[in-house]
Amino acid sequence: QVQVVESGGGLVQPGGSLRLSCSASGSIVSVDAVDWYRQAPGKQRDLVAGIRSGGRINYADFVKGRFTISRDNAKNTVYLQMNSLQPEDTAVYYCNAEISMIRAAMLGHYSYWGQGTQVTVSS
Repeated sequence: QVQVVESGGGLVQPGGSLRLSCSASGSIVSVDAVDWYRQAPGKQRDLVAGIRSGGRINYADFVKGRFTISRDNAKNTVYLQMNSLQPEDTAVYYCNAEISMIRAAMLGHYSYWGQGTQVTVSS
């Protein structure tokens, strides 16, 4: 079985920083891509940033220059460094991992969501 777990959320003052982690564990061959999303109360879930196994990275316009996504392949972990946080960044942050694994003796590719981690930016 595979687990995808986010951590690192919390309460921070405007202008502050947090680092979120998205860790995958279990019978994994590889983590091929990870995307971070966020969802504020009453709003849709928006893509924040993503990273692919080949190193390609993308950011939503609203976080460019403030957030940095990176990965540690040895730990099957992707990080989201968030700087210059503002109240409008308040949301539950989720990661979605595209994972290669063996099932029934066959290599397959599967998508897993974490449970989310709350980020609150407030003075």
